[in-house]
Amino acid sequence: MNEQSIKNKKAWEYRAYEYWNKSYGAPNDLANQILEDPKSHLKKHKQYFEQIEGKKIANLCGSNGRKAVPLALLGAEVTVFDISEENKKYALELAKNAKTAMNFIVTDIYDIDLIKYQGYFDMLYLEGGILHYFNDIDKLMAILYSLLKNNGQMVLSDFHPLRKCINTGGKDFNYFDKEFQAGDVAYKNFFDENEQQDFPNVSIRLYTLSEIINSVIKSGFKLETFDEHRGWNNENIPWEFTILACKLKKESNL
Repeated sequence: MNEQSIKNKKAWEYRAYEYWNKSYGAPNDLANQILEDPKSHLKKHKQYFEQIEGKKIANLCGSNGRKAVPLALLGAEVTVFDISEENKKYALELAKNAKTAMNFIVTDIYDIDLIKYQGYFDMLYLEGGILHYFNDIDKLMAILYSLLKNNGQMVLSDFHPLRKCINTGGKDFNYFDKEFQAGDVAYKNFFDENEQQDFPNVSIRLYTLSEIINSVIKSGFKLETFDEHRGWNNENIPWEFTILACKLKKESNL
């Protein structure tokens, strides 16, 4: 595990379980909400998961299981790869209360067992803003490509890089900065101000839009669609994007 991953694991194992209970409710409460309409909890990505019964899906950086559980309820065999034991605790309790199951592997994505999981999955699902936790996007994409079966699909959704250019808050922002930055773990501001000083920082590396798209293509994926999404309150700014990419079966030269 590299230095960046060590820092991020420490941050995401600090009071994360407590936060999920504060924000989403106890696992049994969230499970009951998901059970009412599992597909709706996939939100803007539900169109990609129309017929997934029996499919093997990897939910990478799957956090507290709030996307993995709906996928499992829809009939998929779901494996979550995530760096946080705290996330695992909530996710497994969520799955149990939803009367379903998932395989949750606590690992750095860079350390996934590619001997075991090479060509294993029908689909990959990454969402919620995770790319900045990886210092080498080309290495990440190579791992993702390796995990997929031929003709498998990757759904990758993340924060739109241009949003920070628009929402600078009056501060200078270097869109092309390639350096590591210290940042707040995503849920820090949900705690009292006097508690926030105890939170470990995450280590992030922001990518440009061209770096992301080119890395997907260079790794061997066929880019099928690239969609941009408005802000969470329907603001007229590019807040997130979703890439649908496919691992094409390579033709034999024989």
